[in-house]
Amino acid sequence: MRITHLGHACLLLEVADTRLLLDPGTFADDALADVRDLDAVLVTHQHPDHLDPERVPALLAANPRARVLCDPGSLGVLRDLGLDAQAHDGTTTVGPVTVTPVGEVHALIHEDIPRIPNVGVRLDAEGEPSLFHPGDALDADPGPVDVLAFPLQAPWQRSREMTAFLRRHAAPHAVPVHDGLLQPRGRALYLDQAGRLGSPDTRIHDLAGAGPTTFRAGE
Repeated sequence: MRITHLGHACLLLEVADTRLLLDPGTFADDALADVRDLDAVLVTHQHPDHLDPERVPALLAANPRARVLCDPGSLGVLRDLGLDAQAHDGTTTVGPVTVTPVGEVHALIHEDIPRIPNVGVRLDAEGEPSLFHPGDALDADPGPVDVLAFPLQAPWQRSREMTAFLRRHAAPHAVPVHDGLLQPRGRALYLDQAGRLGSPDTRIHDLAGAGPTTFRAGE
């Protein structure tokens, strides 16, 4: 599996000769416009930092074979843009990759803000490491995974919740996402907390600006 962090919550995954893009939102890098040969685009929820209504139509036009799988709340947004999409209806496959939806509701931001659907995704393929991207929630249980994408900072998340999430899953590898609101010093602070106060069994891989990074099953 190769993972490229394209900014904030957006990951490009190359696994078992399949290319999947997760959460192409407004905070994703400009490199998002150049992504090609996608087999699927996966959206965890409808907030613009995970689903950019201005860039996604062009992205899908440049990737005409890509399926779009999403949470129920994003379905209407995508269809209003004239795009074909499918809400998760249990486990499905994209080529040899099994996509398992996990979770239902976005984390609480504030009592005055209605909660919306949020569906994280677990990805599995034979001979490849498994990965879980939670979107904007920390309460879902995907089961043991090899690579855990974890929100580094968010208006709905306290630092101790982030480190508890890492401890609870104790994945061999973890990749920080949801970092688009952080300036460099703050980002370094949160990364330090993730490493020191998260799981001792987890290696943190900061992929920001690192380009494609390879993960292998059993390592």
